[in-house]
Amino acid sequence: MTTKDPRAPLLARLAGLIADETRAACLLALLDGRAWTASELTRHAGVAASTLSEHLGKLVAGGLLTEERQGRHRYVRLADARAAQLVEGLAAQVAPAAVVRPRGLRESSAGSAMARGRTCYDHLAGRLGIAVTDALTTRGLLRAPGEAGTGFALTDAGLRWFEGAGIALDRGGRRPLARACLDWTERRPHLAGASGAALCRHALDAGWCVRIGSERAVKVTATGERALAELLGVDAAALR
Repeated sequence: MTTKDPRAPLLARLAGLIADETRAACLLALLDGRAWTASELTRHAGVAASTLSEHLGKLVAGGLLTEERQGRHRYVRLADARAAQLVEGLAAQVAPAAVVRPRGLRESSAGSAMARGRTCYDHLAGRLGIAVTDALTTRGLLRAPGEAGTGFALTDAGLRWFEGAGIALDRGGRRPLARACLDWTERRPHLAGASGAALCRHALDAGWCVRIGSERAVKVTATGERALAELLGVDAAALR
C-alpha cells in the first residue's frame, strides 16, 4: 500500500488557482511588479467587478497575491518573487507561436515593444534583458547556466562590477543573488534574482530605461544606450 504525498492536494489546489483564464490574465498583468487597483484589473480582464473581486479573493487566500486598501481603492500585487517566478515559469511554456495574432496595428506595436524590452516582475526581459545578460556573461561577470551544473552565478569580478557601477545588491535575503529566468519571447534565459532586480531598479532610477504604455514595456533612453555601451559594451543596435 502506497502513501500519498501530503503535498499532492496542496499542489492541486495551487494549480487550480491558476487554471482559470481570468485569474491567469490578472497574474500575467501583475508581472509588471506594480500594484494594480481592482478597477484596473477589471477593465484588463474584461469581466464584471463582482466577478473580478471573487477571483482576487481566491488568489489572495491562496497566497499568490497580497492586497492593501487606501481609501476606497483596493490594490493587489504578486505576493513575492516566488509567486512571480511561478507565473514566469508557466508563461514561458507557452511558445510565441501559440499566442493569438494581434488584431490591429496598436496590438502589433505593443507586442513589438514588449519583445524589444520589458520588465519581468522586477528584472529586465526581452531583447534588452538578453543583451544585458549576454554582455555580463561575455565579460566574465556572470557564469552562464550549465557550467559546473549550476544556474546563473555572479563571479567575483561581477560582484566588483555591481559595486563599481553603484548598484547595491541585497546579499542578506533568502532570494538567490542570480537566477536564470526563461524569456518567453527570446526562448533563452535572462538574469533574474536579487542582482537582476537591482540592475532593473537602477536602470529605471538612473533614467537608462523608461516605461512606455500601460503594460510592462520599457524603452532604453539615449542615456541608457551610452551607459550600457560604456559599462558593458552593449551595442545600441541590439537595444532597438
